[in-house]
Amino acid sequence: MSVNRPRIVRSVRLPQPVEDRIASAFDAPPVPETPLSTDEVFRLAAERKAEGLLVTHHAAIRGADVARIPDSVRIVATVSVGLDHLDVKAILDRGIAVTNTPDVLTDCNADLAMMLIIAAARRVKAYTEIMRNGWGHTLAMDELLGVRVSGKTLGIIGMGRIGQAVAKRAKGFDMKVLYHNRRRLDPRDEHGATWFADLRDMLPHCQILSLHLPGNPESASLINAETLALLPKGAVFVNAARGVLVDEDALIAALDSGHLFGAGLDVCRNEPNPDPRLLAEPNVFMTPHVGSATIETRTAMGMLALDNVVARVENRPLLTPVTA
Repeated sequence: MSVNRPRIVRSVRLPQPVEDRIASAFDAPPVPETPLSTDEVFRLAAERKAEGLLVTHHAAIRGADVARIPDSVRIVATVSVGLDHLDVKAILDRGIAVTNTPDVLTDCNADLAMMLIIAAARRVKAYTEIMRNGWGHTLAMDELLGVRVSGKTLGIIGMGRIGQAVAKRAKGFDMKVLYHNRRRLDPRDEHGATWFADLRDMLPHCQILSLHLPGNPESASLINAETLALLPKGAVFVNAARGVLVDEDALIAALDSGHLFGAGLDVCRNEPNPDPRLLAEPNVFMTPHVGSATIETRTAMGMLALDNVVARVENRPLLTPVTA
């Protein structure tokens, strides 16, 4: 291979257009059949003197891992917008650049959040199970009723790019939108939503609650028995952000008691092995952490990560740098 090709290691197989670009323009190991661990990524990087690491949450680089990054590495390009699998400050302190892939996944994540809202409210899990079992009987007029989404009050925790995109979509369902952020957005970015400085003041108004904030020690178990109790009875809860945000024992208790009508979850604490109690809940609709899982978005994410590697190797400004 040409010595001019950037040397990279990727921790996971990427969409075919991205893999085609890697094959034609990069020096890289064969496509991994299964996601690589952090140790495997570092071993390959050391062997190949890799300049760039393309990683996802499968290959976290935290704590003592940072000191083990091979000296040849100049950039860690995560193929995600989330950064909770990286010790960003420690990596930067080693003189290694960090990039992520914001913006390109906003729309698809917002689309999935709306799907979770509708699926949880309209009991899609129960309906799907009936059809898979062959249907076979007419439903009574009061049997397996969902709740209407249109016209409800939606609360959004975390009004960043994805939260704002959800707010825009919610307006199409004639929803009243509330949001909680550390600080109020410019009114142009609120899309008609109402800001609450105190989360506990907002929750009693939320017939539907959707999470769109990073997972970190400060936000861990933000949704717990206390905060769930503040929601009105019959509320729908959605999490398309991070599993660590939710105390799952409290969530299950709220579902079992009937305080929550249902939940839509794209994430959970113990991925990829969810708590069996969540899987058994009749009013919980779950997806396997696939917010960005469309052909268009995953391809754009991979291409952006590669663009950042090329920029770093060529000593040009990074497209989406992450700072501490």
